[in-house]
Amino acid sequence: MDMAQVQLSTDELTGSNPWHVAHTRPRREKKLMDFCRREGLVVVLPCVKSYKKYSRKSVQFEKPLFPGYLFFRSSLHQVHRVHQNDHTANVLRVSDQMLFEQQLEEILSALSAGRIMCACSISIGKTVQIRGGPLSGLSGRIATMNAESATVCLRLDFIGQGALVVVETSNVEPSYE
Repeated sequence: MDMAQVQLSTDELTGSNPWHVAHTRPRREKKLMDFCRREGLVVVLPCVKSYKKYSRKSVQFEKPLFPGYLFFRSSLHQVHRVHQNDHTANVLRVSDQMLFEQQLEEILSALSAGRIMCACSISIGKTVQIRGGPLSGLSGRIATMNAESATVCLRLDFIGQGALVVVETSNVEPSYE
């Protein structure tokens, strides 16, 4: 996703149709975004850069800042079309349109300045997967976390014990299992 996809004009952010939030099926945010664009809707899918390290190369890609959510403006008729789409689990109505617009503008502004990272679904107590480094593939729960590193508890539930490992925050992703 290029920056043009997150930089909206003032008219688009403050248009006449109300904002809605689509709760998508797992990993279908971009597919639903494509559908909404084909329908002529104003769509916002804030994304952040992510890196995946393989044995011989490193790949950069864009992933949703808020996994499972897509923001769009539409009339009531169009909301039903989005809701009926195979990529949509549910459509949520935004009750406070002004507050939502303000907060969305703030997030998009921080995103375009490159000052934002995904922290929405990774917090203390959450189950995560380690996606990079020598511990790649392991899963555990976040015990402590700061901007640079996370302490992940690898558990052996049968005996009620665990071991703590420290990994870079960029190597930790929420577990969707």
